[in-house]
Amino acid sequence: MDQLEKLNKPSPPAKEWKAIVKEYAKARPGAASWQLVNTVGSYVALWVAMYFILELAPKPWKVVSMIPIVMLAGALLVRVFIIFHDCGHGSFFKSKKVNHFWGHITGTLAFTPYMHWRWEHSTHHAHNGHLDRRGVGDIWTMTVEEYLAASPKRQFMYRIGRNPIVLFVVGPMWTFMIAHRFPIAKAKRKDKLSVLWSNLGLAAMVLTLGFTFGWLPYLYITLGVMTVASTLGVWLFYVQHQFEDTYWESGDNWDYFKAAVYGSSFYKLPKVFQWFSGNIGFHHIHHLSSKIPNYNLERCHDSHSMFSEVQPLTLWKSFKCVNFRLWDQDTMKLITFRQLQIKLKGQQGATA
Repeated sequence: MDQLEKLNKPSPPAKEWKAIVKEYAKARPGAASWQLVNTVGSYVALWVAMYFILELAPKPWKVVSMIPIVMLAGALLVRVFIIFHDCGHGSFFKSKKVNHFWGHITGTLAFTPYMHWRWEHSTHHAHNGHLDRRGVGDIWTMTVEEYLAASPKRQFMYRIGRNPIVLFVVGPMWTFMIAHRFPIAKAKRKDKLSVLWSNLGLAAMVLTLGFTFGWLPYLYITLGVMTVASTLGVWLFYVQHQFEDTYWESGDNWDYFKAAVYGSSFYKLPKVFQWFSGNIGFHHIHHLSSKIPNYNLERCHDSHSMFSEVQPLTLWKSFKCVNFRLWDQDTMKLITFRQLQIKLKGQQGATA
């Protein structure tokens, strides 16, 4: 099914697909508790192991020993973030209070203010794929028309922001370590205040660990792990929506079902990566119903033939997504800057 066929195909009745996903939008306390043990527990254990390596390992072996463990801990922190994410959606546990409790704990570990992020992310879910409502909880994407109409300075800044080093290394660290310390202007007062309380909790954690383990070991471990985790996390979020045949629409043409199923990727990862990413590759299912906890996403995807029509994005193919920069409303696809140049040359040739 090509892009235009997919976009023109009528969405199934809401009653039909809601009945399918409802069965899986049920928290399982046993599964959730086990995830806390094997994820948060493993992360804490690795953190302690990294400290002892820094303290006890011979100097020539410190770096060699630390690199794989830092990468493993960073991957585990991504999984911690998925638990935080599910708590924010109220899907991880049945109890609202328990979700909030673990949301604050895991949010502190991930340097992310729970309540403020919860509001921001719910906005993303409500308006995913809606051209008229971009700007909160998403990666800013310009249309071809917007880019061509922009000033040279703004075009330059957009290109800088879309540079892979900025997008996947500098930007993520800035977001988690600095930007998350300040609320968004659009946030409600209670969500703005939650950032303050989150910062106080984070400061308490930093001070406790810094004085307990020493400031240099703490900084080495934290900066290393956060670099890995933030890069992996932003990469996952990027490919979940920034792929060639994604979905964007404006006005009344926007359709919730299409935005969820066609505007969110089915990122088919090897099983070990699927585990570390908390099944978030089944992002089309997650956007169809954010009340489905991560441990039920794959089961929901496999439950109905409706979802078999969604073309998977493989790990290898996902690397092509790095080049997509602009939304082309003529082809209804994301395109590269090179494709834009080819398009403009074609238009110039046609009018010559």
